[in-house]
Amino acid sequence: MASGDPVDALAAAAEPMEVEADQCLDLTSCQLHDLSEVEIPPTLEELDLTANRLAAVDPRIGRLPGLRKLSFRQNLLDDAAVAPLSTWADIAGLQELVFRDNKLTTIPDASIFKGLLVFDVSFNEISSLKGLSKVSSTLKELYVSKNEVAKMEELEHFHALQILELGSNRLRVMENLETLANLQELWLGRNRIKTINLCSLKAIKKLSLQSNRLTSMNGLQECIALEELYLSHNGIQKMEGLSTLQNLRVLDVSSNKLTAIEDVETLSRLEDLWLNDNQIPSLDGIESALASSREKLTTIYLERNPCAKAPNYSSTLKTIFPNLEQLDSDMLA
Repeated sequence: MASGDPVDALAAAAEPMEVEADQCLDLTSCQLHDLSEVEIPPTLEELDLTANRLAAVDPRIGRLPGLRKLSFRQNLLDDAAVAPLSTWADIAGLQELVFRDNKLTTIPDASIFKGLLVFDVSFNEISSLKGLSKVSSTLKELYVSKNEVAKMEELEHFHALQILELGSNRLRVMENLETLANLQELWLGRNRIKTINLCSLKAIKKLSLQSNRLTSMNGLQECIALEELYLSHNGIQKMEGLSTLQNLRVLDVSSNKLTAIEDVETLSRLEDLWLNDNQIPSLDGIESALASSREKLTTIYLERNPCAKAPNYSSTLKTIFPNLEQLDSDMLA
């Protein structure tokens, strides 16, 4: 083995770190009111300004031609403050833009960013999705949770979109999703949706409709790629439309009005089943109801059902499901 000067070796090892420092600047939680005291390297590719007190965007950011990721998460930016970004041609190559947790009331103009992949405007005061039609069709992840959006619109051109987060808004209808053929994750929890309508989408792997106004599970039959389904805190009375979901691993139907475990007999890949806070009267028939997943199930929640008061509740379930690792809140040895 060839030997070398340890000082030279250390210097060589330090070189990539210096290059990286010029490419990435993380100013998270510095409580900055502005960037006047901050040196901004012209070679920056990533700039993270999370958790500061910024009410304006420093114009030097607009002169970073290599910038690919820019985060203003948790600041004090309003619509007027972010408007200049749409005119800064030097940063048109931006791929990730985060305005999460600011003071925006409208969708910012992101039309200049022709290769945008991630756009996050969650936790603002946005009342409409109007403006999304100007956002590049290259987008893969869109986050607009915790706003005041009442209608799903201007989404049709996002053919490459994989993740759509619209939880905690004022949505009543699932609509305008037909063209999102590559959508894999759809998060719509904490809205006012009454009916499931996935508009024939078949690539969905994760779906959340927790805390809505659902009374039926109908509408899921064609979503054969589904792996995780979250429907807790609704008014669902019957388990149905599940038998075709052969890839389902996680099913959460807790806090509903269910009186029986149904339509899951053929789900052989089911690992996690959340049925707590329902009205299931007894454990009779549970073995046949979950016949295909008997060996696969590792987690079951049934607490706060009448059946959980049975004297042999725990031992019965452990016997039926030999690979159980968690029963309700109890981790099993």
